[in-house]
Order: sequence, then C-alpha cells, then structure tokens
Amino acid sequence: MEKVLVSACLMGRRVRYDGRAKTSADARLAAWREEGRLVPHCPEVAGGLPIPRPAAEIEGGAGGAAVLSGAARVLASDGSDVTAEFLAGARSALAAARASGIRLAVLKEGSPSCGALSIYDGTFTGHRTPGQGVTTALLEQNGIRVFGEDQIDEAADYLRTLET
Repeated sequence: MEKVLVSACLMGRRVRYDGRAKTSADARLAAWREEGRLVPHCPEVAGGLPIPRPAAEIEGGAGGAAVLSGAARVLASDGSDVTAEFLAGARSALAAARASGIRLAVLKEGSPSCGALSIYDGTFTGHRTPGQGVTTALLEQNGIRVFGEDQIDEAADYLRTLET
C-alpha cells in the first residue's frame, strides 16, 4: 500500500506557528487515515521551531528552490533568520518520506514550508504569490509529487497511477 506524507496540521495536530491546527474535513484524507496510509509530519517543528512561534515567510516571495540554493532566506516576523530550521525541517520530511517509500504528499497550502502552489510574498501583509515552500521544493526535487490540501482529487488520481 502506498503511503502519503501529510502536513500534521491537516490531521488536527496543533503545530502551526499560532499553536493551532488546520484540520482538514476532506473525506478522502479521513479514509486514507483509516487505511493507515498517512504519515503526518510538520517540517517546521521537526526543524526545531517551537509552538507557538513567530510567523515566517520567504524573503521576496522567492520560493523554496531559492532557499535551497542559498539565494533566499526564511525570515520570521520578528526579523530573525529561521532558514536553518526550515532547511532542517525539509530534510527531515524527505527522510520520513524515504523511510516509508513515499512518492506522494498532501501539504498545507500557503506555508513557507509546505506550500505547493502559493506562498506568502515575504512582506507579512497577507499577500500570496505563486511558488513553493522549502519542503515542497525539496520533495519535488527528489521525485515526490506534492499536492495542496485543495488538490486531494488530483492527489487521489495520482495515487491510483502509483498503485496500478
């Protein structure tokens, strides 16, 4: 059975920067959980960041690939540089995926770690820009397809192709 890496906050774990969860009510995720497919993971906590913590964004909305290459940093709203923690968290997510043979992830959209289609633009004004988070970029670079929580139908279609 194919396993699916999933953002821990989508599974009801209170790991977000504000100490809350973003629990998904998606029936397919619930079914996958019952089947034992899901491997919940929070890269930010795994990277050493506390709960709660200041919000963080990738400077200039540059995207996760820029952070991975050293061309951009992840900054917290208090001005601190949390790039090292985001990189450690991304590596932790990749290690967890590899340990379970995972080829598919469903992650929290908009997150500077997990965003699949969009991230916040680095201004801390609530504006989003197209792009990927640090963990998503690393997973994708290593052949793991990442979908946001609003793309679960597409994720399910991809999962079917993996199991045939």
